[in-house]
Amino acid sequence: MIIFFYDKSFEGLLTCIFEAYRLKKYPYQLLAIGDIPPLFGKLSFTIDTNKEKAQRVWQKLQAKLSKKALNLLVYGWLSEQPAADKLLFDVIKKWVDSSDNIESNFADNDILKLYQLAKKVSKEKHHLQQFVRFQKTQDDIYFSLVKPLYNALPLVISNFKYRFADQQWIIYDIARKFGYYYNLNQVKEITLDIDIYLTNGKLSKEFLATNEELFQHMWQKYFKALTIKQRLNLKLQKQQMPKRFWDNLIEKPN
Repeated sequence: MIIFFYDKSFEGLLTCIFEAYRLKKYPYQLLAIGDIPPLFGKLSFTIDTNKEKAQRVWQKLQAKLSKKALNLLVYGWLSEQPAADKLLFDVIKKWVDSSDNIESNFADNDILKLYQLAKKVSKEKHHLQQFVRFQKTQDDIYFSLVKPLYNALPLVISNFKYRFADQQWIIYDIARKFGYYYNLNQVKEITLDIDIYLTNGKLSKEFLATNEELFQHMWQKYFKALTIKQRLNLKLQKQQMPKRFWDNLIEKPN
């Protein structure tokens, strides 16, 4: 049983693929550096992430695979599922080694699993595009908090940069403790000590712009006025608007 230890980064995974082909040794497991090796692990390698090797692998994949297949790999990685890295490794090896195009060979269980996983991440991406809500701060920055099930925030940033190009904004993933800040010119990844700014999942009142609370109250009244109590269907509402987003929806008062 061959074990690869690496830093659990995407570039690290690509480096593992490079080294596997170089060594002609293919891992049964991919573990984080520092993890306890399994009892019956006979041979192990510690793979140091190498950006040049990772880039060479990615260029090979770009030449070999379609854009859709490349997106599947990215979405699969962003799922953050425990065994996603090994699944990606196995699928990449199958795609690279095959002389035929088997990107959509759903008879292969690994390829099918990757498609199913990527579909879940894609769904979460669309939820973010639908349910991001901004609050205006005293600094004229529009601030949004999200807590997606998967690490889908990087997938929507270009969309928000295009849609809100004329205003400064921050979208922050409170589950993964990072976010993105757009300063009217470029988007930067940021980290914040976010808890000191929050009350009940939203920005505390002292950080809000002067008229922000008024606009939120008006929006809540509008939302309430449109609601027909006799036709409420909470089960359907939860299906269309997952409850994990509710705390950050401005139209739903705490």
